[in-house]
Amino acid sequence: MKLLRYILFPFAVLYGFITSIRNFLFDKGILKSTSFDLPVIAVGNLSVGGTGKTPQIEYLIRLLSDQYKIATLSRGYKRKSEGFVLADEHANAEILGDEPFQFYQKFPNVMVAVDANRTNGIQELLSNNTKPEIILLDDAYQHRKVKAGFYILLTSYDDLYADDFMLPTGNLRESRSGARRANIVIVTKCPKDLSEEQQIQINQKLKLEASQELYFTFIDYDDFVFNEKEKTAVTAIQNESKTLLAGIAKPQPFFNYLKNESDECLTFPDHHHFSESDLKEIQNKAENKKIITTEKDFVRLKDSNLSSLFYLPIKSTFINNHQNFDKSILEFVKKNLEP
Repeated sequence: MKLLRYILFPFAVLYGFITSIRNFLFDKGILKSTSFDLPVIAVGNLSVGGTGKTPQIEYLIRLLSDQYKIATLSRGYKRKSEGFVLADEHANAEILGDEPFQFYQKFPNVMVAVDANRTNGIQELLSNNTKPEIILLDDAYQHRKVKAGFYILLTSYDDLYADDFMLPTGNLRESRSGARRANIVIVTKCPKDLSEEQQIQINQKLKLEASQELYFTFIDYDDFVFNEKEKTAVTAIQNESKTLLAGIAKPQPFFNYLKNESDECLTFPDHHHFSESDLKEIQNKAENKKIITTEKDFVRLKDSNLSSLFYLPIKSTFINNHQNFDKSILEFVKKNLEP
């Protein structure tokens, strides 16, 4: 696979050239970006693969939703619907996509919408009778037809964009120079004990502008696994024989947190739609043991016939300086709300 990526290096150069031209045209106003008269915060990354966008959006929802009317707008990756959809009581993961449906289930007071055309999606939200005061754009860093007021760029600790290269040789969707658009850069999925010296080294590697803020977060796992009827302490199941199931981009940390030597780990592609044959295979391998999955997978599996199915919630936690991050977000929101 690595050899193939190196063979495709000329295509990576071409792809990088095309995306750079596109960004130049947007920067110069030759291609149109639409701005909106309310705070719009975009969360995204430069690379393909999981950098922790969902827990970061959830962090922002928790920070803002007590004071403001919030809407999230996502593309709705791998959903079976088309166009603009606003979540309601009929929504499910097939209609919204798994992450937006997760937002809808966890935060009933937040408007959750999907639209591949983010400009249209924002216009639809603003035409609603209960229009939001703030819109959070999920995975929209490259969606430059909308000019967000604030950009949060995520990069994984073990896969920094500074060490990466353009697709298909690397995993970058656009050049590393695209990081300059970010107001805040967050290095996600760090070790909890990341030292100040290591943070300084990463800061030097990323070569941020003086105006940009840098933060470090880690994935914090819940003390309990849940289903719709009960919860069980992680400590009670950690030594128990069980089946671990994940259909996410980088499942290894999830497995490492829960597994013991007797556990079976089942891995599926990111955003996988589980077929009847998949479900039969999972149930047969699990036998009568508990099945523990990720929260994102649970929203697609909870209506299946899998027995003893639980999920493990996660959240994004700042290693330090979360007060400064919160302050930057709240100041942006207050400054950009309509008087």
